[in-house]
Amino acid sequence: MDGICTLGNDCVYDQLIALLNSIDVILGRNTPVCIYPFDEQIERITEEINKRPNVFIYDNQESMNRWDEFMLEASPASMNRDKYRIYGGHRRFCAFDGPFDKFVYMDADTLVMNSLDFVFEKLDKYDCIVYDFQFLYPEKVYNTNSSKLLETFDEQRLKNEIFCSGFYASKKGLFNPEKIAELLSYLRAGEREILYSTGDQPVLNYMFMKSGLSIYNFSHHLSDSQKTGCCVTSNHFEEKNRILYDKGNQLTYLHYIGIPPRIMAAVCAGENIEFPYRDLFLYYRYLHEPEKCPVFTKPAKKYNAPPPSLLQRALKKLKLVNQG
Repeated sequence: MDGICTLGNDCVYDQLIALLNSIDVILGRNTPVCIYPFDEQIERITEEINKRPNVFIYDNQESMNRWDEFMLEASPASMNRDKYRIYGGHRRFCAFDGPFDKFVYMDADTLVMNSLDFVFEKLDKYDCIVYDFQFLYPEKVYNTNSSKLLETFDEQRLKNEIFCSGFYASKKGLFNPEKIAELLSYLRAGEREILYSTGDQPVLNYMFMKSGLSIYNFSHHLSDSQKTGCCVTSNHFEEKNRILYDKGNQLTYLHYIGIPPRIMAAVCAGENIEFPYRDLFLYYRYLHEPEKCPVFTKPAKKYNAPPPSLLQRALKKLKLVNQG
């Protein structure tokens, strides 16, 4: 069985609902979806998916414990749940234990924009299928100041194989306990220093590259006239019928990277904060309950606007300035 995987807890509730609804629309309401829990805070999402027979939460505790222990050695700082919001991100690695033979993993802050059949089909020839431009920013994956980096991976591999962990396709069984033990032995021997300081993305890239698994990135193979972007930082996408296009080409997915979950939650709670492609997000978030979608009539404040000055805060408290 093939399916879609994602990560979730109650902190990303609104993003997760938008993703699931985009899957309903684009891929079909019977598409199997497995949610890997960041942590134990899953009460709201559990209640929601009870309404969705195609969606389930991964509950193989043995698998989760094994990857927790792996991550604790591979990237100890990432496991500080008090310091890093990304704690639990490594639980996506459980997809290599099941339940799908082939899967596409998507972060909760993404929306499906197109059929993923062409992605699944590539898994017949390759171990990992991606479609992004993370290779342009290797310093967000590896410690590019480490002398060990080029001893471990040559420059050409770094240009061709680095990918974003927010969207990738792969298959079950690539990382069995023996392979995990082997990877840990290399990390203990000093290769941990080549990883970017925190996060699952550096570790996932290392896992694939150190294992010599084949990685296919559509952005390396499609022509300039065919390839599309995928991030909300691109402001030139055109929307037609709730689907985004890049110079006439339909996006595969849209990643709301850099928009914190608290911002999306605040907007859904009625706070008028602008962020790229906000109306599209709200459409999918409230697809099945449009009457609950917040309506904004006043100018919005930017999600990344600088904080108000002390004077502005004082005036606002005194209601001497427009509160928007």
